[in-house]
Amino acid sequence: MKLAKCRTAAGDELVVQLDGDVVRPLNLAGSAFSSLADIIEADEPAAAAAALVSDEQLALADVTLLAPIDQQEVWAAGVTYKRSQTARMEESETSASCYDLVYDADRPELFLKATPHRVSGPGQPVRIRYDATWNVPEPEITCVVSSKNKLVGFTIGNDMSSRDIEGENPLYLPQAKVYRQCAGLGPCITLLESMPAREDTGIKLQIERNGEVVFEGNSGVSEMHRTFEDLIGYLCREQEFPNGVFLMTGTGIVPDSDFTLNAGDVVHITICGIGTLTNPVVQDA
Repeated sequence: MKLAKCRTAAGDELVVQLDGDVVRPLNLAGSAFSSLADIIEADEPAAAAAALVSDEQLALADVTLLAPIDQQEVWAAGVTYKRSQTARMEESETSASCYDLVYDADRPELFLKATPHRVSGPGQPVRIRYDATWNVPEPEITCVVSSKNKLVGFTIGNDMSSRDIEGENPLYLPQAKVYRQCAGLGPCITLLESMPAREDTGIKLQIERNGEVVFEGNSGVSEMHRTFEDLIGYLCREQEFPNGVFLMTGTGIVPDSDFTLNAGDVVHITICGIGTLTNPVVQDA
């Protein structure tokens, strides 16, 4: 089952089941649930959602999908794929050993990526910093984790990154990663039971510029150096997430060092079992 948030033409915000080109609103009124986050918190989210699906149907083209987030924090893991390790080492000779060591270490790299107001949904812009010269999207399968530290499902994450800032000094990581419109999430949450096998979960990145594809890459969950359970286990050590948490799990697709995003580019991230997240790129003058 795929669950999403959307806004109708009348301005109403709904929690819906996404089924191809149709959305089916969930009847939350009078139920124990008031939000998508509440359903994620249920003991059996799929059963809870199925019991609330109405007979009403709306065309997907007639609604605007929103980021499937309420009050959750967004965290991210780094250097979880071999390609990411290599690319991070290429950013800077001074920080290369850090990334080499963390790739094989028991403890993963984890960092706070975004709060809800920094997150862009489907079709909403993601941002490149005006004070950076080397900016890339990072397509990441993203774990949806309840407040009980339970993996409930997955969505698509775009971990926007300023590689020149991080490469200058690894202590600049928060500035390279965390800023307004620094993350994309969506278009939906696919609950755990509805996802394909992990070895069959492919990830694709496509970047358009002036209507032409200027970068394309493919990867897959099978190439991850760590498991979702391992990353979640470390994230939740000595942490509390009363509203749940989204965890971006790293990328295996990194554009070459001579590529940087421009304002006006359009980023498409497709993950098997979830769909496609599309975001235009903006930058202040």
